[in-house]
Amino acid sequence: MHAQIHPQPGILEIALYQGGSSKIAGRDDVVKLSSNENPFGAGDLARMAYARAGHDLHRYPSTDHAGLREALGAHFGLEPARIICGAGSDEIISFLCQAYAGPGDEVLYSEHGFLMYRISALAAGATPVTAPERARTTDVDALLAAATPRTKLVFIANPNNPTGTMIPTEEIMRLAEELPPQALLVLDGAYAEYAEGYDGGAALVDARENIVMTRTFSKLFGLGGLRVGWGYGPGHVIDVLNRVRGPFNLSNVQLDVAEAALGDAAHISRSLSENARLRDWLAEKLNAIGVATDRSHANFVLARFRDAAQAEACNAALLADGLIVRHVASYGLPEALRITVGDESACRRVAYVIGTFMEQQG
Repeated sequence: MHAQIHPQPGILEIALYQGGSSKIAGRDDVVKLSSNENPFGAGDLARMAYARAGHDLHRYPSTDHAGLREALGAHFGLEPARIICGAGSDEIISFLCQAYAGPGDEVLYSEHGFLMYRISALAAGATPVTAPERARTTDVDALLAAATPRTKLVFIANPNNPTGTMIPTEEIMRLAEELPPQALLVLDGAYAEYAEGYDGGAALVDARENIVMTRTFSKLFGLGGLRVGWGYGPGHVIDVLNRVRGPFNLSNVQLDVAEAALGDAAHISRSLSENARLRDWLAEKLNAIGVATDRSHANFVLARFRDAAQAEACNAALLADGLIVRHVASYGLPEALRITVGDESACRRVAYVIGTFMEQQG
């Protein structure tokens, strides 16, 4: 550290975010199952839009994202004026912390919550606070008990990453109703599309003035490499977030491709049906060989082992076979591996390798 030049308080407390690994030295048959990506990639309509967008690389994008906001509103039945777009939902999370939390404030989230909640809180100079979960599931009572007059933001992912668990809408509403009046509840819906019959909290946003929803194109729509996310909230919140948002935070390529992806019903349907089928198949196979999993409502399963040592040994066995999953010790789950639901071949490979590993464990 420089003797006189110092960053803002909290910055040096940030542990750099580590994305899922994608390479294994000496192997060219690697299957990446560490970042919850859609195994089918982007749909045909998105790919075609990407190719067309190359003709306008010299043009500045719109500053209001009107086309994508209108498309999102039509697709999800939302008011376009209350939608904000960002470089992944990560940027929306950052905007929220920048706008509503600072030194002396607290940002609250559940103990196994997404790592970006802590990072964004610290970057804003706020104090991150965790509340315990119950059986790897968000505990509303614990969150309410941890809330104080200093709590400005409360983040919950529903379904949660990395556990895949979720809580019912009634519990979310209870949380919103009983939080301190100065606190804003943020529903992270990165995996909302995978939870059947769930709107990501949109109806709750419409019903209250203290709830914001964040969403992403990185998972179901297969656009993780483009970084496109969005948020939906009360008008007073969206107005504030747009004041801190950079005017050109999304490119023409991002905007055009995301809008095209929304209209690819065939790709969306296939991705959802295959994920549901293979997620249930993989969880059943793991449970049958003594590797516990909770009911996942996302596009991954959390495989739990006897202890951290066994989880690390299984991870090594998977890597030896060219399979990259996510060891989630950084999320407070050292005994677990988060496994993205891949295509059928990948899921069968995972089940075989873990099955062989467990047999050898005795």
